[in-house]
Amino acid sequence: MGAAPGIALENSAQVEVLASMEAFVRDEMEAHKERRNLWFPNELVQADADTAAEWDEQLVEVRAGARELPDAVRVAVALNLLTEEGLPHFHRLIAVHFGEESAWGDWNNMWTAEEDRHGCALRDYVRDARLFNMGELERLQYSYIEAGFNPEWEKDPYRLLAYTSLQEKATQLSHANTGRLGSGREPLLQRVLAHLAGDESRHYVFYRSMFGEILKRDPNRALVALQKIVSNFSMPGHRIAGFDDMSEVVRRSNIFGPRQFQRIVEEVLEVWQLGAMSGLSAEGAEAQDKLMNVAPRLEKLADRVDAKQKPRTFRFAFAYHRDITL
Repeated sequence: MGAAPGIALENSAQVEVLASMEAFVRDEMEAHKERRNLWFPNELVQADADTAAEWDEQLVEVRAGARELPDAVRVAVALNLLTEEGLPHFHRLIAVHFGEESAWGDWNNMWTAEEDRHGCALRDYVRDARLFNMGELERLQYSYIEAGFNPEWEKDPYRLLAYTSLQEKATQLSHANTGRLGSGREPLLQRVLAHLAGDESRHYVFYRSMFGEILKRDPNRALVALQKIVSNFSMPGHRIAGFDDMSEVVRRSNIFGPRQFQRIVEEVLEVWQLGAMSGLSAEGAEAQDKLMNVAPRLEKLADRVDAKQKPRTFRFAFAYHRDITL
């Protein structure tokens, strides 16, 4: 595998490790194909020219149920949709860090095709359910794509794989928890989000496997990369205008926040058996120590935030500036 044009020369050792993993990547891609459920958005929210009248009748029920959704769920759905619509940023990042002429490039194209259905399905749902002021939501989406997404990863491909391992699990939880909160009022929303969460779960397994293999082949550099990502982790939509307020609504609703991220960190550290790694360099051992202390720090942070929390009112243009007090 040749290095992608954007990969810095000082990361050539990482590129060699990635190239040595070609067969492993293809084996994991085949295993992923066997696990996946290749669904399509129209199976969830129909739009055929000859769609039966029963669907129109069902839409009346969907819209009635959607009107009863808590505004916190609406905010979470908006944030999830905007994040999914940021797919162009992530396809580009993977292409820049891994190139196109390799198993990694093939994975990027397949992953992108699978992820593309997420924004399509969720957008179809919110449009038909009449969930938002769509014009305002579309302005947010446009500004997010226009703003770009260029994390300071120093062209290190290990950091991208560490990030995707964490981010895919985080997105899975966000979709699943949002769906559960809204399921009692509008079940189609949960069905759509369950399909998205299922995909994210399988993507998480793939990326987790990739980074686990890198930890075996190049443990010291991998640990340093992981520690840098974990210590500065941000959800992929953090450049969305109003992201901080939307994230605070999501946190207060127990959909996603430091406590959920803590559980993700604990899970990957256990799966990768980071605490048992030995024979490391001084730099690798230092990164290992810092990683093993992340979960306790996140728990203290979550406790501190909860202790200081007071009722707060939020307003969003896509929700018609209604007061949302949590």
